Amino acid sequence: KVALVTGGARGLGRAYALRLARLGADVGIIDINLRSFEEFEREKREMSGETVIRELENLGVRASGVEADVCDASQVEKAVQTIAAELGDIDILVANAGGGIGSHFGSRASELDPEQLRKVMERNFYGTVYTVRAVAPMMKRKRYGKIVTVASVLGLQSNAEGSFADYGAAKGAIVRYTEFLAQDLGPYNITVNAIAPGFIGTGRILDTVDMQGQALEEVRENIALGRIGTTEDCAKVVEFLTTRLSDYVTGAVIPVSGGFRYGAKSNA
Repeated sequence: KVALVTGGARGLGRAYALRLARLGADVGIIDINLRSFEEFEREKREMSGETVIRELENLGVRASGVEADVCDASQVEKAVQTIAAELGDIDILVANAGGGIGSHFGSRASELDPEQLRKVMERNFYGTVYTVRAVAPMMKRKRYGKIVTVASVLGLQSNAEGSFADYGAAKGAIVRYTEFLAQDLGPYNITVNAIAPGFIGTGRILDTVDMQGQALEEVRENIALGRIGTTEDCAKVVEFLTTRLSDYVTGAVIPVSGGFRYGAKSNA
């Protein structure tokens, strides 16, 4: 199979790409910066190659990487066509690009900054839509495909303060879009499902959030399993949703959060 992972240069996206490669898929990566891992010390230490493209090739599969902004539909279309020309039509899509960069506890529902809201919606929801639009025709022709969108626990539940509302709204839109998309593409034997990660210890999170002492304990207290999630926790679920194991699963949203719940104080 040929897989495409957006936002695959580091963090969760990189974990998804490596997992798919270890299963034998050729993997294409779209990222706004294929060396974005260099921004975070933990990410740099984890790398076993010059970029994730080299890491994938070292696993014995074909790989292709294109730098593009998922907020721009024309860039996404060109990037997808470039990767398909190198690797073949795409069978598996993990629409991972997005994130809450710029969102913060001050992003309360009644006080959202219009410009910040636009950026968050474009990066998450619109980027997902643009990528699906570019990939779906290939899957329809083959009458086969596995699409995984990436939501968040914030797309399923609000926190106590009503903060991070821009990010939560964008991820909530992805949840609903996934359900509609599953109905649309089901007749073509294409499954569409979403994962909703909780507090996952990526290099970016661990480098930018105070994870020591009381702060770490407060997060753990809100997680039923009592630990911070890992990128591999999420990659295992992506494996399920992109293989034959999930052939009769579509329109589902799977929280990968260790049982995370928002208490009186939000910690994610």
